[in-house]
Amino acid sequence: MIQVRGQALGDASARLGDPAPPVRVFPNRRLSRSRSTSCRRGFALGLFGAWLLASAGATAAPGPGFDFESVRALARSLAQQPYRAPENDVPEFLLDLDYDAHRDIRFKPARSIWRKEGLPFQLQLFHLGLFFNRPVAIHLVEDGVARPFAFDASLFDYGRNRFPEPLPPDLGYAGFRVHSHINRNDYFDEVIVFVGASYFRAVAKQLRYGLSARGIAVDTAVDGPEEFPYFKEFWIVEPAARAKQIVIYGLLDGPSLAGAYRFVVEPGKETVAAVQATLFARSRPRRLGMAPLTSMFWHAENSETDFGDFRPRVHDSDGLLMHAGSGEWIWRPLRNPMQLELSAFQDRNPRGFGLLQRERDFSFYQDLEAHYEQRPSAWVEPVGDWGPGGVVLVEMPSDIETNDNIVAFWEPREGPKPGEPFDFGYRLHWYGDNAGWPPRGRTLATRIGAIHDSEDTRFVIDFGQGELPKLAPGAEVMANVSAGPGGVVSDVVTHRNEYTRGWRVAFRLTTEDADEPVELRCYLATQGRVLTETWSYRWTP
Repeated sequence: MIQVRGQALGDASARLGDPAPPVRVFPNRRLSRSRSTSCRRGFALGLFGAWLLASAGATAAPGPGFDFESVRALARSLAQQPYRAPENDVPEFLLDLDYDAHRDIRFKPARSIWRKEGLPFQLQLFHLGLFFNRPVAIHLVEDGVARPFAFDASLFDYGRNRFPEPLPPDLGYAGFRVHSHINRNDYFDEVIVFVGASYFRAVAKQLRYGLSARGIAVDTAVDGPEEFPYFKEFWIVEPAARAKQIVIYGLLDGPSLAGAYRFVVEPGKETVAAVQATLFARSRPRRLGMAPLTSMFWHAENSETDFGDFRPRVHDSDGLLMHAGSGEWIWRPLRNPMQLELSAFQDRNPRGFGLLQRERDFSFYQDLEAHYEQRPSAWVEPVGDWGPGGVVLVEMPSDIETNDNIVAFWEPREGPKPGEPFDFGYRLHWYGDNAGWPPRGRTLATRIGAIHDSEDTRFVIDFGQGELPKLAPGAEVMANVSAGPGGVVSDVVTHRNEYTRGWRVAFRLTTEDADEPVELRCYLATQGRVLTETWSYRWTP
């Protein structure tokens, strides 16, 4: 069974390498909503504003025959040197731009890279300014030869902006985005964007941008500042005339480590990025997060408050799904807690995990602008054995929907050691829905309510899909419900829900300590056969 633990911010005893009882919950540090630690979304894609660092110079250009080993050699060499904080050479008048003024600087679509050549992928660049004060070196790779792509102000339409002096000829770029055919053969949609620290995000067919991914997470939710390594250089390989994939290399740098990355991106109904990475540590991070995902959850049907908002639900993701090495599927509905909460699901060689947006009906959101029903899910599929460790979920309090307050990643028990390469790979799927994740029934809704004249709590969980719609109305379906220390479950009722073509479970929870959270689990079975994923929930009285 996967073990679940929560911890206070900075509780070193909750590292995944330490032994733990089957279920143990550490008290959490309380944070007021008005002072919650989180980030602005939109152009500010990084948590806690970490991209507000200065720029660094480009590394030496590799020779002919450029490939992943070329970037790997650069990362190894970089890690052998002391970390140098990048210098800020971006003019102040660009950094002083407000959001609307910076947004008014637009790349000219007619100048897209590879547009004239008629290739199946095109590139557009992001301009420096506002939050983005760290130039990123961009190289194009053709026939194995990497050539730097110099800054060119004529590629941009500056709109109503008027600057007090000319832009530096060597200004550089903040990042880039890739365009290709997803929805129509006569239009180049945005596919994937890299901008801000090590952040990137992608879309698939009929979806809009939502949650983000990162190259790596360092010291997330530990006592002290989080470290934000950044992609300081990219090499983008010119695609063949009929290519369905595009290859991108990235060089990562930060105080604790340097890294080499290879992304093979294939857009479509599911956009899949095959990621190969090698890290070289200068020092051992206190917490390393592999394949990190960052999202937003404000409120939903399981929330204690809707913040006076007219919409029924507001979130980019509504749950964490895990496929454990044992084969168990686990669904953890997301929460917007009153305090920072961290859960670590211990495992060995996980088969996958991701932050999902399951609700795809407009009626659940009622937002004609944000269209949360069109936000993608992201699924991490490990390549090879990842060994012992755990999926870590960090939930931060937020009083507004523009905060990315959810983080999920894999924390290995043994991270990178100085002087030794640390290799890993995974496939990152961006998609709307996948019936194979999980193949069994899934959680449709989690509802929580008070019980009259009692301090107990009523939980109502709807399960659907999988085998559930095919079961006879009189089928003997049993609910396996359990509570961790501090909780007692009673009055368990299971019955068919004709409206969802699934089954509903209701139960009563009595808590022994009003200040301690309780871990809950529930799944459905019939005749000894598991029918659904395991619903996993942390209840804070």
